[in-house]
Order: sequence, then C-alpha cells, then structure tokens
Amino acid sequence: MDENLISRIYECAFAPELWPLALAEIADLAEARGSLLLTSNTDGLVLRWAASASLRELTAGYVATGKFLQDSRAHRWLAARHAGFLTDGDIYTSQELETDPTRRAIRAAGLGYSAFMGAPLPTGDWFVFSIQRDAAGEPFEASTVGHLDALRPHLARSALMSTRLQMERAQMASETLELIGLPGLVFDSRGTVLAANHLIEELTDHITWRARGCVSLKDRTADNLFQSAIATLHMDQSGQVRSFAVRGTHGDGALVAHIVPIRRTARDIFVRCAGVLIMTPVTLPQAPPVELVESLFDLTPAEARVARGLAAGDTLDQIASIGSVSRNTVRTQVRGVLEKTGCRRQAEVVALLSGIAVRS
Repeated sequence: MDENLISRIYECAFAPELWPLALAEIADLAEARGSLLLTSNTDGLVLRWAASASLRELTAGYVATGKFLQDSRAHRWLAARHAGFLTDGDIYTSQELETDPTRRAIRAAGLGYSAFMGAPLPTGDWFVFSIQRDAAGEPFEASTVGHLDALRPHLARSALMSTRLQMERAQMASETLELIGLPGLVFDSRGTVLAANHLIEELTDHITWRARGCVSLKDRTADNLFQSAIATLHMDQSGQVRSFAVRGTHGDGALVAHIVPIRRTARDIFVRCAGVLIMTPVTLPQAPPVELVESLFDLTPAEARVARGLAAGDTLDQIASIGSVSRNTVRTQVRGVLEKTGCRRQAEVVALLSGIAVRS
C-alpha cells in the first residue's frame, strides 16, 4: 500500500480542501474514472461532498437531485450492512445491472461500474465513499476491492478525526464567549447544537433544550426569527434578520439574540459549524448610539436613526423633521424596526433599546 497516499488521507482531516487530490489518487490506484466522498443525514439528504476533478460536474448534478437514499445503489448498500467495499455485482443481479433506473442513469452520464463503502459519524450522519469507472471499463476485480478495503480504515479514521476536530473547535468557540461573559452556542447547518457554554445553559427562562441536540427560544416570535436565520444562513442575504429581542417566560425583553454565521469551516466535509447564537444581556438604561443599534439588529442607517429616536423619546413628527423626510416614510421605517427587532409595538422598541449599552 502507498504510504504517501495513506498520509495524504490523514492530512485531509486537517485540511479538507485536499480531498479532491486524495480522491483522484485513490481513483488512479483502482484504475477508475474518479471518486467522491459525501456526508448524508439519516433522512438520506446529502449534506456535503467532495469529488476528484474528473467527477466534480457529474457529482454536482447528482447531489442536486435530492436525497441520497433515492439512489438504489445506496439503498441496497445500506441494507447489506457490509463492513467494506461493495461493487455493483454484489448488490445487483445480472438482469438488474441492465434494467435498474439508477444504473441506466449512470451509463447515460458516461460512467460504468462502481464500488462504494461508508460508516457512521459521531454526529449521527453517514459518510459514503464511491469510486467510479468509465462506461467502457470492466467490473472491479477482487484484487482491486482488496486494495480499497485496505484503505477503508484509514478513510474512516480520517473522517472521525475531522469530525472530532471540528467538534473541539466548536467547543472552544463557545468557551471563548463564556470567558468574555457572553452566553453562546455553536450549531450546524440543521440547527443541531455542537457545543454550548455554561452561561447559555443557565438561561432556562429563555431557551428550551430539545431532543436530538436542538434548541428553541421560549419567545415564539424570537424563535421564528431564530429558525428562519438558521434555515437561510448559507444564503448570506443582506436583509436577513440575525439580531432580535428575546423575552423570557414572563414576557420581559432582557436579552438580545445575535446569529453570527461561520464561513471558514464551510469547506469541511464531515461537520459544518454553520453559526453561533450569542445572547447579549440588556444592561444600563441609556439609549445606544446609532452605529450600535444598526450593527446589533441589521438595520439600515435610516432605520437605526428612527430606532435611536424612539429610544430617545422623540415623536414620529420630530424624527421626520430631523431626517427631512415625511411622516409616512418614518412609519415605514418603524415597521422595519419592529420586524427586525422582533418587537410588536413601538413601546417595546423603546423598552428594549433604552436598555442596550456597550459592555465595558
């Protein structure tokens, strides 16, 4: 076995961007067109993937089709529960190799025989490795499958190392927030909590911890904003609400939630830390500067000035006069402030913003 290839597989655990090169080397070893690696959740949805350059375009189309388990090969492979690589000949009869819809689609794409394996991850997801030959290629020989099986434990260990490394980074991020006095947690692209600090665990009046590592906010309006932010975090929309008021069980607006996206780990195949939820305490009774209001609640500059004016006790007419705009314009901006802060009435905006201050 090529020790350099094995070393490269383990290197991918720390530098996931190297996977396409390692996958290409494995394909060359098996005299195949290319290979791919993907992560699927228990519902069969493909979460993340990497492929050798030779299969990148085809893989993108495959992933776009939807659920991984809709692929008959994957369904049969899971049912076999085989601890090693399986080939098409292991899961299809001779007749099915010619008539199965998945096999037909593969041939139409210019590909032929394949071999695949997979293993569960600590997150509850599955990682799957697939290697593909051209349409004119022969079935995978037993000796080639033996070589691939020799690589299987190294692929599995690399995936496990990568997963644990990302989990440790998530825990470190949450603990760093605790050091500066901020309750926080790190979640993945599905909203599953990867790590949480003790400060946020103590916010029992504001947060409900649910099954399967998920959380929700007890304030229904705030929770709707939270779940919407999780679902659209990858879109990076400029108008997306990512900071909003969170009331406790008694209806008080004591905290502000901030959803901060994490971009640098998007390249990771096995665990994607999608974002951080930070709960900022409301402290001193003083109106915040416009810049702080704007940054906390993703307001436009005009909306921030309106919010600041409300907190300072100005009327809508006074705000309109100061900004040299009409009263109707100010009313429209007030509606934007209400939506983005998660408040229902102007009085709630005043109560919320009059308590936000920069922490010293």
